[in-house]
Amino acid sequence: MSKAFGYIRVSTAGQADEGISLDAQQAKIEAWCIVHDVELAGCFVDAGISGKRADNRPELQKALRAATEARGVLVVYSLSRLARSTKDTITIGERLEKAGADLVSLSEQIDTTSAAGKMIFRMLAVMSEFERDLVSERTKTALEYKRSNGKKLGGRVPFGWDLADDGETLIDNVREQEILRLIQRLRAKGYSLRAIVAELEDQNIPTKSGKAKWTYSAVNGILARNAA
Repeated sequence: MSKAFGYIRVSTAGQADEGISLDAQQAKIEAWCIVHDVELAGCFVDAGISGKRADNRPELQKALRAATEARGVLVVYSLSRLARSTKDTITIGERLEKAGADLVSLSEQIDTTSAAGKMIFRMLAVMSEFERDLVSERTKTALEYKRSNGKKLGGRVPFGWDLADDGETLIDNVREQEILRLIQRLRAKGYSLRAIVAELEDQNIPTKSGKAKWTYSAVNGILARNAA
């Protein structure tokens, strides 16, 4: 007979009124085990703990270890009891699959002991990756838009510019723009980063912070930023 391990969580006492109390979750898990002729080998309970993170819930970690070591089934009332983010849910599912264990979520009717259940869970993983890619794409587009409109992208104000009174728009720093053009001319003539640094220091040209000490990485960053 296969072994199942239940995991139960509530974050607040008030959740008992919403039909997802500890007892209600355990009853649902026990009923699933009976119907599917699976031995409930243990039930792990995190009471009064948020599901925001998976690594700070000791009973969840115990449940995962038990399920993976027995190559059994981790049964939860719902995915919201298991994790609050799709990313954590997928990570947990992958950990179980790698160990030859399965995951059952009663509310969503996800059951990786079946082919259909595996397909649904993998679709969740694909959707999660798609969502991450969309966020990355939107962020890149927003940054490119800000760059094209002379907006500060975050971090320090780049060499060659100052920040306008609105705290966002970049305006030319005349002195630094001249130095910037000097750096670009020296590079175009074939000067190495070392040679450019030496030239700037020989001319006692200050950095953005006002110091005379230049570094190879600072010069390289200026060249890379203005080549974009």
